[in-house]
Amino acid sequence: MPATEPRRRQRLYINIDHVATIRQARRGLEPSPREAARVCELAGADGITAHLREDRRHIQDADIHDLAGVVRTVLNLEMACTEEMLLLAERLQPHQVTLVPERREEVTTEGGLDVTHDVERLRDGLARLNAVGIRSSLFIAPDVATVEASLALGALAVELHTGPYSHGRGDPAALRALRDSAARGAEIGLAVHAGHGLTVANVGPVAAIPEIEELNIGHSVVSRSVFVGLAEAVRELRAAMDAARRGA
Repeated sequence: MPATEPRRRQRLYINIDHVATIRQARRGLEPSPREAARVCELAGADGITAHLREDRRHIQDADIHDLAGVVRTVLNLEMACTEEMLLLAERLQPHQVTLVPERREEVTTEGGLDVTHDVERLRDGLARLNAVGIRSSLFIAPDVATVEASLALGALAVELHTGPYSHGRGDPAALRALRDSAARGAEIGLAVHAGHGLTVANVGPVAAIPEIEELNIGHSVVSRSVFVGLAEAVRELRAAMDAARRGA
């Protein structure tokens, strides 16, 4: 990218799973993911992300149906590549589906998809999503070979797992892996996204990577909202991303 060319504004998608986590603690009606999505959009979010897990530990089927009808920006549905989930996506047709790995015993998604395992299932799932006009994305480790394999499977986008960077307190090697993977993804024609464990404090170096078009951030926004409110938490994150993008 020439030095004189301004960087495009990076999209911020807010993951509202943990609003549902709080609600499910008492199996009640509040806080409402639907209302959270509305607040996030009004505060400047470019999209809403929600993960319907097979064990339904937080987001529920009714939430996804509700969000598909009320989100005014775009909805990014995170899900496992199973027949049940693919049928749901084909029916609701969110703007984007990000295929993620799931293990019942994990607290949260702990790693990227293994794109060398069950290849035909992944290729078929991506083809089905693409066929109905859904942008397909794979949540993967920041690894150049995995980025290239994702394209070969038919993905239109990849979301780079920023966990090693986030949990490694800005580890230079983890950041370098993100930069290399993002550059390779853009070079071969993939849309490049990133997310997991990002906060206002650590988002800057990732937001500054020019090839990364979109960040998906949730837990830190919901936890920060306990102290400053959800709208302000979104605005703080948006400001930190924009400052990094400008090189401020």
